[in-house]
This record gives sequence, structure tokens and C-alpha cells, in this order.
Amino acid sequence: MKGGTVTNTETGSVTGTKDKNYNIIWFTEACLSNALRLETYIADAERDGDSELADFFRRAQGESRKGAEQAKGMLAARL
Repeated sequence: MKGGTVTNTETGSVTGTKDKNYNIIWFTEACLSNALRLETYIADAERDGDSELADFFRRAQGESRKGAEQAKGMLAARL
């Protein structure tokens, strides 16, 4: 770390996890977090009677779940 920022050469010396594995872990968490957040957005849209928006968020939530499942599979195969 120089000047408070991670250099482009970080390969796990700081985190203990190779960058590519860390990236998959981060992506998985982001997808799962997004799926949880979208649950709130779906409820908000339904409460306002906006089924079109609720369906949009459900589709987005499905894609987030799909991304998380794919990332979990990749991570399991690599660790």
C-alpha cells in the first residue's frame, strides 16, 4: 500500500487471497446483496400497486441470484 491506496500489483499479500478469487468472492456477495435489496424494492412497488415495476425488479432479482449461483460454482471449482 502506498499513500493509502492499493497498487495494481496486489495479488493477495494484503488480503491473503489471490485477486481473481477475491474478485469472485466480492462479485458473489454483491449479487446476493443486490437480491436482498431488490426484495425491498419489489415490496415497495407492490405496495404502490405498480405490478410492472415489481415484475421488473423480480426479473433483476432473478438475474442477481443467477449471477451469485454461477460465481459460487466458479469459486468452489477454484478453491
